[in-house]
Amino acid sequence: MLQSRAIYDEDHSIFRDSVRKFYQTEATPFHDEWDKAGIVPREFWNKAGEAGILCPQLPEQYGGLGSDYRINCIINEEQAYNRAGGAALAVHSDIVAPYILHYGSDELKERVLPKMVTGEYVGAIAMTEPGTGSDLQGIKTTARKDGDHYVINGAKTFISNGQHCDIVIVVCKTTEEGGAKGSSLILVEADRDGFRRGRNLEKLGMHSSDTSELFFDDVRVPASNLIGAENAGFMYLMKELPQERLSIGFIAMAGSQRAFDITVDYVKERKAFGKPVAAFQNTRFKLAEMKTQLAVGWAFVDECLGRHIKGELDAVGGAMAKLWCSELQSKIVDECLQLHGGYGFMSEYEISHHYADSRVQRIYGGTSEIMKELIGRSI
Repeated sequence: MLQSRAIYDEDHSIFRDSVRKFYQTEATPFHDEWDKAGIVPREFWNKAGEAGILCPQLPEQYGGLGSDYRINCIINEEQAYNRAGGAALAVHSDIVAPYILHYGSDELKERVLPKMVTGEYVGAIAMTEPGTGSDLQGIKTTARKDGDHYVINGAKTFISNGQHCDIVIVVCKTTEEGGAKGSSLILVEADRDGFRRGRNLEKLGMHSSDTSELFFDDVRVPASNLIGAENAGFMYLMKELPQERLSIGFIAMAGSQRAFDITVDYVKERKAFGKPVAAFQNTRFKLAEMKTQLAVGWAFVDECLGRHIKGELDAVGGAMAKLWCSELQSKIVDECLQLHGGYGFMSEYEISHHYADSRVQRIYGGTSEIMKELIGRSI
């Protein structure tokens, strides 16, 4: 199901093979080791850059492949399907880089984007705060203009790539106005005075994905680090969130597919009452339901991807993709664990990790409840 889909052509299949080989060589064998360490080694990012799987959608002038978003989806699918570590490549490539490419100045793009392609820079985006969660209009982090600099103060949490990031896009308030007005996006380099990383947060799942608290104490950055126009940050966020949510949808589908595939193998080998678990009608029916649900899910996200590369995927479409696919992943992983029986609860079995890792999909990028609210407003 990962390969025979009309949205992709032969060139995409060749690229997929190279990405899969990279992950299976450089990441999958170290999954358990990285989980125990709670982080992926920094050099993995440089290897990913050398392999050409960071920011491939960027124009060639910045070192990218100049491709459309389909190639990003292949990278995300293969990382999720092959359990290729917790480095948040999608945050780096699918979220951080587009903000700079679409809204940054020429100077900022030339200074930052080539280093994101090579892995010299790891990117993060700091939206969530301790008291806001999915409510981006309620942020408290401020950026005060002081001559030709901004002075940033505040705290962020649950930031993917927080421990490794060299650059971070900070969502902050640049006026006193409440709500969506007055938010701006400012790039902060991690070596600036006043920038501090908090602890690498311990999580239910996704243990090798570094997720951090970040603190900004009178951090001075040049005004040229402003991304786009001052006070237009919320508008930019709304424009880019559909792609972020579509990315989560593809990762959810690939994770669901992996859980299903390993479960099919398991029930064919595992015996109960003298015959394979796969021989029971309940097992066959459960697998039939899941196979159908997966086919529908893939068709839906591929249709969303087709609209996205034409510039036609709106906020509602992105929300629907994330809602459907993340909820489906939780259902499928739960059914797959059940078919493993008691062994599914044991950490030595891969399905247990899918169960823990999948739960956050319904939370980050906007909770399922927020997605329903966005969709409901359009009806």
